[in-house]
Amino acid sequence: MKQGIHPKYQKATIRCACGNTFETQSTKGDMQVDICNVCHPFYTGKQKIVDTAG
Repeated sequence: MKQGIHPKYQKATIRCACGNTFETQSTKGDMQVDICNVCHPFYTGKQKIVDTAG
C-alpha cells in the first residue's frame, strides 16, 4: 500500500444507548450508537421503543 494516504486504523470502543459496550477497530475512533445486537428487536424477539429525539 502507498504510505501516507490511508487513515489511521485504531482501536475503538462502541457504546450503545442500552449500556452495552464492545471493542473493535475503526478509522473513526470511539462511537456511540442508538441500537445494537443486544437490544435490537430482531435479535431479542421483543419490541422496544427507543426515543432518539431527546
